[in-house]
This record gives sequence, structure tokens and C-alpha cells, in this order.
Amino acid sequence: MHSDLKNQKESIWVSWNENVQHNYIYHHTVKHERDLATIISSTFGKVRVYGSKQSSADIAAGTDSLIDMRQYDQIINIDDRKKQITVQSGITLKTLITTIQNRGWSLPCLPDIDTVTLGGALSTGTHGTGRDGKLLSEYMVNCRMVMADGSIREIEAGEELMDAVRVSLGLLGIFSEITLQCQPVYTLHLKEQPMHDEQWLGQFSDLLENNDFTRVLWMPHTDHGYVILGNKIDPDTKVENNPGPDYLKHRRAVSRMLYKYTTKFPFLTKFANKIIYKLFFTSKKESKGTLYDATVTKSRSGTLELAEWTIAKSRFDACFRELKAALDNSNNAAYVHIPMDVRFVKQDDSWLSYAYGEDCVTVGCVTRDAASADHYKAFEVVEEIFLKHGGRPHWGKRFEAKDAELSKIYPKWEAFKNLRTKLDPTGKFLNPYLADLLNVKSESRAV
Repeated sequence: MHSDLKNQKESIWVSWNENVQHNYIYHHTVKHERDLATIISSTFGKVRVYGSKQSSADIAAGTDSLIDMRQYDQIINIDDRKKQITVQSGITLKTLITTIQNRGWSLPCLPDIDTVTLGGALSTGTHGTGRDGKLLSEYMVNCRMVMADGSIREIEAGEELMDAVRVSLGLLGIFSEITLQCQPVYTLHLKEQPMHDEQWLGQFSDLLENNDFTRVLWMPHTDHGYVILGNKIDPDTKVENNPGPDYLKHRRAVSRMLYKYTTKFPFLTKFANKIIYKLFFTSKKESKGTLYDATVTKSRSGTLELAEWTIAKSRFDACFRELKAALDNSNNAAYVHIPMDVRFVKQDDSWLSYAYGEDCVTVGCVTRDAASADHYKAFEVVEEIFLKHGGRPHWGKRFEAKDAELSKIYPKWEAFKNLRTKLDPTGKFLNPYLADLLNVKSESRAV
């Protein structure tokens, strides 16, 4: 354990895209569970943990005391018979997935990136996509958590508490050791092509039902989406590899160049989107690979700012059509950078899951200019429409909804708040953002 105790001079914690900054006084790094428990039990006041700093929501800092989990990243145990792996919560998805794939295993619910820590990914509801896509936390069968008083609590799948902690923003306790249930690795045959909005929207249920992997990169202002479909095949099956024209690798650089001018002149976004679509999203592509190798972005070429909203599958059509009409309206000040990522998640029982109680569709919203995110009108338009249709925000991404709105869209919201008060009566794990989110007016300081 290393503690950097700056009693007189404050330091500044900065998120990866520099949009979130907070002063702090005490900074700790941990490598062992006992150190994590000791720091939490002895902290006077409030404490938050952080990993990759890639959340767009203000959840990882904002307290006098911070714990850096990035060195808390060891593999504890591998059970070959059960296909289970137990790891420390600071391990990155890259290390975790590489390790299990080398053993012939997989987690069939992978997100778009692999640079985040497992604890952060679970706590914020990171998810995959496809016919059987789930939240990553649904594969957690056991965990050890450090509670607000520093005690260690072990939680098994099947306990009601597990449904509460799977997605809990670090408010009920801090994930320490996590056991995941893996499945045999598989190979996907992927086909990618553009489709008119009416085409993919009209048949998205069939696409989802008839393919193991389904993802749509929607292109606002172009009337098209780029549809990615994948099906499991024998790894020895021959597939004609077609990565598309070589210039496709320059998409992000060209996008950054074009979007540079849309901050000052938002109406230019429509023209930029049409150019980007024509250049980079009209080619058909074909490939094969594991879910991890073929679908997960291994790095990002620059910072960005993200929002993501989820809507019940049964209400997606109406919600999407209203969103498309609003963004295409010539009187609308919100112009959206592309693509908007459309993914599909199976229902579950986790209290704060986006898919609690019903299958859902998630729609991402991105600005490539993170520095101007506070003035990006698309975030406001998307949130207003999704809330109108009962949509739910991604906990690790940008949104403005608070307790009043969240209590209407999460059936277990009040139960979660009551449990949080019971497990952390002094609010040790609350920062100002989270206190405001839950409408917690005041709680006594931790001692």
C-alpha cells in the first residue's frame, strides 16, 4: 500500500478527456485486499475509488480521499473445471479477456473498448450486444466487497444482495475480488454493410433473432445505418477476408478534421456526416474472428465525450423515429457526430440495470470534441426524447436526470437508496455528484 498524504497542499484529479477535475488531499494505491479495507475503515470523511478515468459521468472523484485501483489487478484463481476466473477488481478488460481467451474461454458480452477496469465496468453497467447480449455483471457469480466500515462481505449469485450490487456505482461497497463465469470461446463470421434507416429499422427484430451478433452504427443526417452482423462458425471455416478499402483506416483522423469546425458552426455537421458516410460507411466488409478479436476496439485515437440511453425493445421504434425526426428538423440546433452506436441487451434482474425487467436497445451519442461537450445540444435532445419514452441513462456516461426522473424509470430505485443508507449510513462513498443524483441532502461524516 502506498499513501500520498498531502495535508497542506491539494492536488488535482483529472479525467482522461480533462472534462472532470477535482481537488483531493489524500491519495492511495493498493495491491492487497487488506490495504483496501484498512484505507476505507480509517478514512475520515468520504472516499472514492478510480481506475481508467474514462467515465463521462462525475462518479470517480470529488472527495478528499481517493484510491487508485490500477495496481490492484492480479489474477487470484482459475478453475478450469468450472471455467471460472477470480481476479482483483482493478484488472483491465484487456488483461482479463486475453487471459481467458488463451485458455479457450470467452465472456460473450464484450463492450466497445478494453481499456477500462473490471470493477468500474461492472459498477456502471458495461454491456455487450446481440441475441444473447447481457451486461458484463451478469456473468459475476461471486464477489468480495469492502463495506463502508472496512469489513469484507462475500456475496454469491442467487442472493438478493447480488442483484443490488451488480450495478451499484460503488455506493454499496467497493468490489475487491470478482469471480466470473466464462463460456467456451467461439468464432464469428462477420458481415458489414450500409442499410437505409427504413430497411434496418423495419427488420431489426428479425436481424436480432437470426444473428448471434447485431450492431448498428447509425448515421444521423444521412438516412442510413451501418449494420454489423455476426454468426458463430467452426474456426476452420474459410471466409473471404474483405476489410474494405485501405483508406478506411483514416476515418477517425478525417472525422476529427471535419468536426473541428462544427463546434463554431454546428450546422456544418450535416455536411460532415454526409462526407464521412460516403467515404467510410458505404463499403461492404467481411471477416472472421473471436468476439474480442473481431469487435472490440483496442485503442482510441483521441478523447471524446459520451452519452448513452436505453429504451425497452418494445418502445424502440417509436422512440427512434421521434429522435430521427428531431435531429433532422432544420430548426433543430442539435447536430450529431457519427456514428451513434445502437446495441441490444437481454433483460435481467439487477436493480440498476438498463435491462431490468425487459430486453432493451441502447443508443450512444458522441461528440468528437470533448472540450465543447457542455455546449453540445445533441445530449439535451437525446435525453429529453428518451426520458419521454421511459429510457434509462448509462451510469458511466453523460446525463442530467436526477432522483425525480430516475425514480420513475427504475422500479427498484427506492429500494436501492434504502439499502445504500443501511450499508453506508454516514455516506462515506458519496461524492457531491452522487449525493445530488440520489437527492441525499446531508449525512454525518464518516468516522
